[in-house]
Amino acid sequence: MSELVTGDAVVLGLRPARLPSRALAVFIDLVLAWAVYLAVSLGLLSAVASLDEAAMAAVQVALFLLVLVGVPVAVETLSRGRSMGKLLCGLRVLREDGGPIRFRHALVRGAIGVIEIQAFFGVVACAASLISARGRRLGDVFAGTLVVRERVPETGGAPAPPPPAWLAGSFGELDLSRVPGGLWLAVRQYLMRAGQLDEAVGRSLAEQLAADLVACTGVPAPHGVPAAAYLAGVVAERQAREAQRTFGASPVASPGAPGSQPPGVPGNGGHPWTPVSGPPVGPARAEEPAREAAGEAPPRTGFVPPS
Repeated sequence: MSELVTGDAVVLGLRPARLPSRALAVFIDLVLAWAVYLAVSLGLLSAVASLDEAAMAAVQVALFLLVLVGVPVAVETLSRGRSMGKLLCGLRVLREDGGPIRFRHALVRGAIGVIEIQAFFGVVACAASLISARGRRLGDVFAGTLVVRERVPETGGAPAPPPPAWLAGSFGELDLSRVPGGLWLAVRQYLMRAGQLDEAVGRSLAEQLAADLVACTGVPAPHGVPAAAYLAGVVAERQAREAQRTFGASPVASPGAPGSQPPGVPGNGGHPWTPVSGPPVGPARAEEPAREAAGEAPPRTGFVPPS
């Protein structure tokens, strides 16, 4: 699937509709349109049966254009690109830049659709959709539109797990500039789907990805660290560097977040804790009883009123 990019180099998260779903939507629309056309034709022709053949032919052509061209164009214009068939199939017609269509887009699509869909029984439209990289028929090409899917199935993958707290800051010296984008994508996809994989398969895949990362960075993984935890830690380090490069400062960790403990406080890894030395506080408090015994009042604010 080719990505949709606007003129401002913004990638749109749109998924073009495939040929089977588009064909089903067109079939539903044609069945409804022809049913309305036949019902109105029977009622109208019985009312104008006294006219000559030329007048009846003119009425028939006008009715055909009104019901099979005008009504679909009006429906797509008022509904912003959703006919009854597209509504049932979860599709919508949009402009190439992702915006809603207007009357001129719907008119071009409807006029050309009469030729490529109804006159040639959909053969031309199917051939054009198969040739186009985004599945567009001739009406979409000339109108500058695209049929996309609105009902995107959820992936169901869990978010990437955070690294263990005791690994926070362990990869600050790694050179991640030589890691290719494809490897980052593979690592992220593994972390997103790690819970869905078989244990042996997941372990083997994690070890392979970790070996590739080690080969790119040139620094061996910490001893005793599982491959999955190593991957999560390296990805977290990359995200932290991107955040620092974007915002100009390192993000401030919350008190309960991993890696937010002060120096010397162990995380989940069970490292020994070394107390932080500070100035003694005992003698400072011992001076207060001595001042009280000498009858001196302890200073409160340091302000002395003028005499």
